[in-house]
Amino acid sequence: MDRISRKSSKGKQEKDLYHIIHKVPQGDGPYVKAKHAQLVDKEPEAAIVLFWKAINAGDRVDSALKDMAVVMKQLDRTEEAIEAVKSFRGLCSKSAQDSLDNVLIDLYKKSGKIEEQIELLKRKLRMIYQGEAFNGKPTKTARSHGKKFQVSVKQETSRLLVNNKEFIRVVPSALGSSILPFHGNLGWAYMQKSNFMMAEVVYRKAQMIDPDANKACNLGLCLIKQSRFDEAYSVIKDVLMGRLPGYDDFKSRKRAEELILELKSTNPSLEEPSDMLGLDDDFVKGLENLTNEWGPFRSKRLPIFEEISELRDQLAC
Repeated sequence: MDRISRKSSKGKQEKDLYHIIHKVPQGDGPYVKAKHAQLVDKEPEAAIVLFWKAINAGDRVDSALKDMAVVMKQLDRTEEAIEAVKSFRGLCSKSAQDSLDNVLIDLYKKSGKIEEQIELLKRKLRMIYQGEAFNGKPTKTARSHGKKFQVSVKQETSRLLVNNKEFIRVVPSALGSSILPFHGNLGWAYMQKSNFMMAEVVYRKAQMIDPDANKACNLGLCLIKQSRFDEAYSVIKDVLMGRLPGYDDFKSRKRAEELILELKSTNPSLEEPSDMLGLDDDFVKGLENLTNEWGPFRSKRLPIFEEISELRDQLAC
């Protein structure tokens, strides 16, 4: 009897290990079969058919719709994926809507639907501003690669404005060449539309929320595209002077150096910005520390929306 029990226990452990290794959920419904086709058999077309069956059968619809859209994207069936998400998201739970929005944003990027991407990003930002995105809470639980973690309102706002890990790059000249498709969310989207004025607003607001060297480089590029070379030089120089978080990151420094070289090569007369009123660096730094101790005045609104709402009436977004 003990021998049979041990065999049964061993078989269960092996089965559990199989699901862990292949990241396939347990069960025998159409969703589990779809995941098996996707991850184990490596048959994406068969997986899509089974995901459809799962959706129609009401089997883990939240996951089935998201996973099916991802597989469709991999097969360059982006338009079909967009229609599927838009048509069937009503069958999904309220908690799944945010993830479905993120899936749509990626699909819009891949298919070049920049206007749709901008509108969706603005809607998500508006939901945060109105207190709807986090159900009135300061944080929400997010998931990445199977791991859960907490995301704050500040982090989510910054992420929607600008993806901190991505650069907007140009080839081969920062001043005259086309922008490569590095997806920086709302800032990136406005850059793709050549709406550099709104891109500038987005990057400046993002810097107010979570300043770093990467966003400074992207802001500098926005200014360059508007032929505001002196301002661009000053912004990018802050990175090389170590005045922003992330200034010591190799990619950020290299990017800043490239932009400075491009600026100087096309604008030989470009001069170093002089110290304000001739004040030395230590004195200026002391003033900054003092004002930081006092703390800036903050309204109840998120800082990003203080100017964006004004400019929305003035600019065609």
